[in-house]
Amino acid sequence: MTISILLIDDHPLTRLGIARTLENTPGMQVNAQCPDIKSTREWLASVSSQADIALLDRILPDGDGLSLVQELKKRGIRTVMLTMAGEDFEISEAIEAGVDGYILKSADPEQLINAIQSVAQGNSMFPSHIMQKLARGELKQDVFSKLSQREREIVELVAQGLSNKAISSRLDLSENTVRNHLSNIMDKLGMQNRVQVATSALKHTRITDKS
Repeated sequence: MTISILLIDDHPLTRLGIARTLENTPGMQVNAQCPDIKSTREWLASVSSQADIALLDRILPDGDGLSLVQELKKRGIRTVMLTMAGEDFEISEAIEAGVDGYILKSADPEQLINAIQSVAQGNSMFPSHIMQKLARGELKQDVFSKLSQREREIVELVAQGLSNKAISSRLDLSENTVRNHLSNIMDKLGMQNRVQVATSALKHTRITDKS
């Protein structure tokens, strides 16, 4: 399976370097490159637009890249933010916007490739140190009271950084069942991706086993 990629960044040399890296990676193909929000929306409106993953910079000439996240999601395109913006509040804003992955431009090419592959498989990809930065304070216990015992078990494993495949093996469930549980969990908690679920779980000292 080839992962098709939309690259959104305003720096031509940056786009060129990233595109070359991805094009030289088996199973990846850069379908389009856009320098700003306007050209991205024009591309999305075109009949031929198709991509599995969007690599999205936060700072674009005509606005905040986060404004594109929901538009991309509506087209079935998952998003990996590739940016220099690494402050806590910037990462929190990206998660609130619903991005599926977050990689700093200082990361190694291998980390970027791994993030794209993981997100393309339906997972979310945030560096562990970012998750720890976000794990501050306490959430009210009633947030998780909506979940069943099985759903709480899955939340705890998601918070540990386990993939769907690893969770299915640990709990002796099919990957499809795990995905369905995660979808129900996000609906119940009003969250958009597994990173938000994990971040919320990490803010608890523990998640009670009681329903």
